[in-house]
Amino acid sequence: MKPKKTISNWLTNRYQLVIRNEENFAEKTSVGFTYSKVILFSVILFSVIFIISLFLSKTLLAKWFDPRHAQIEMNRQLVQLKDQFDSLSVEVERKDQFILNFQRVLSGDTSEFKDPAEIMNAEPRQNMKPAENKTEPTDTTFRKEFEKSDLSLVSLTSVKYRELQETFFFSPITGFISDHYNMKRGHYGVDVVAKTNEAVKNVADGSVVFASWTQDAGYVIMIQHRGNLISVYKHNAELLKKVGTFVNAGEIISIVGNSGEMTDGPHLHFELWYNGNPLNPEEFVTF
Repeated sequence: MKPKKTISNWLTNRYQLVIRNEENFAEKTSVGFTYSKVILFSVILFSVIFIISLFLSKTLLAKWFDPRHAQIEMNRQLVQLKDQFDSLSVEVERKDQFILNFQRVLSGDTSEFKDPAEIMNAEPRQNMKPAENKTEPTDTTFRKEFEKSDLSLVSLTSVKYRELQETFFFSPITGFISDHYNMKRGHYGVDVVAKTNEAVKNVADGSVVFASWTQDAGYVIMIQHRGNLISVYKHNAELLKKVGTFVNAGEIISIVGNSGEMTDGPHLHFELWYNGNPLNPEEFVTF
């Protein structure tokens, strides 16, 4: 009586595959195997082929096998175009604002200029409502002592222009100031008296945006710095830099002179403009 075959025996029985020469039946090679090894190898091979096919269908072959690929690709391109459009819109707006401010600087239009200190002091008054005075006697004493101290001299403008105040500015020239900055009088810079043919230096890194002759201010050079800051140097005898040139801080850009109609002797008229508004140069530059 033959023993009964089971699945376990069928899987573990060893077999040998012999390859012979057809002409002389000489044995070339032989391979031993069991059905369990064949099944295991087939499962592994199928899994590898399936994973590779799935990967290719999602990457290289996605446009042929994935019906959503075209829509996904279109959405991605739309998002990129939207981001580029937003960036271009912001850049164009900044350029337009810069050109407008630059034109105002050249033309001397002061119709929309306001003293930064007045703006900063006026804003809280418009937004705040008067409250009842409930200060204690100790609070009143402390307030009086604080107003007498140096801390009370710190204005809100120092917060607004903190970035500029933390920047080191080179002195354009050494001399004494004959006429100070005066917003109400329309004098938007300082006049620094110096020797004839004295070298004028750039206050900070930037690019020359204007270098030419004007009837009132003579030879004028303007330099665009970072943060929408522009420095202006007027009444020069000679300009040493051209438009488009990048100038390092402390580099000589012109020679002090007496050019232009609105001058009464060799001096440098120096101005600082931030976001289209004039600043007091003495708050940032030491002469």
